[in-house]
Amino acid sequence: MGRISVVGIGPGSFDHMTPKALAAITDANVIVGYNTYIKLIEKILAEKKVIGTAMMQEIERCKLAVQAAVNGENVAVISSGDSGIYGMAGLILELVMQQEKSLRPEVKIIPGISAVNASAAILGAPLMHDFAVLSLSDLLTPWELIKKRAELIAQGDFVVALYNPKSIKRVNQIQEIREIMLKYKAPTTPVGIVHSATREEEAVILSDLEHFTQEHIDMFSLVIIGNSKTYIEDQYMITPRGYQL
Repeated sequence: MGRISVVGIGPGSFDHMTPKALAAITDANVIVGYNTYIKLIEKILAEKKVIGTAMMQEIERCKLAVQAAVNGENVAVISSGDSGIYGMAGLILELVMQQEKSLRPEVKIIPGISAVNASAAILGAPLMHDFAVLSLSDLLTPWELIKKRAELIAQGDFVVALYNPKSIKRVNQIQEIREIMLKYKAPTTPVGIVHSATREEEAVILSDLEHFTQEHIDMFSLVIIGNSKTYIEDQYMITPRGYQL
């Protein structure tokens, strides 16, 4: 029986890939992943067999990965960031559990630095207190449920990180989220936008809740909205932990 390592390769740069993730990819003889992420690590793939698929083909490629492991291969399924945060870890485990127990390959989940970790570090220290992470993609989650979650996050005065904030087709949702947040948060609440965290195209914008949707935001962006105590000083976004200084 083969095995599957579900590997978080980090946000994009090799400097942010963990040694354990690198070892899992090096040890594997089959690499499975989204084509865009495979390109990020192609220089370390050598002569390995690569199974790459396009966006929206997650189930297909994970089935291929499980079947390869059932056939005795050592498989690495790659996800950007952390494989257990909007990655492939859950889907792989669900598919493996559909196999008869005697056929289930060993699965190891290899964590990675997520986009929210990387973006927070680039911005300064915005996640020093309780925070929530919310994806604005409604491909797998009904939009009404996403809005409900946003409402509760805002009521609780959480710092919130927004994944998948805006796409070519999905342009109005972030405006709706802004309106929900403004019901409970001040217009001056700091907002940080990080585009392509740790990659060559990395860019940072500091704004506020009133104006941030006027900035460039796309699927390669991560947006962090502060809580009532968050402030910006000398280009750092800081959420106090509560220490008496």
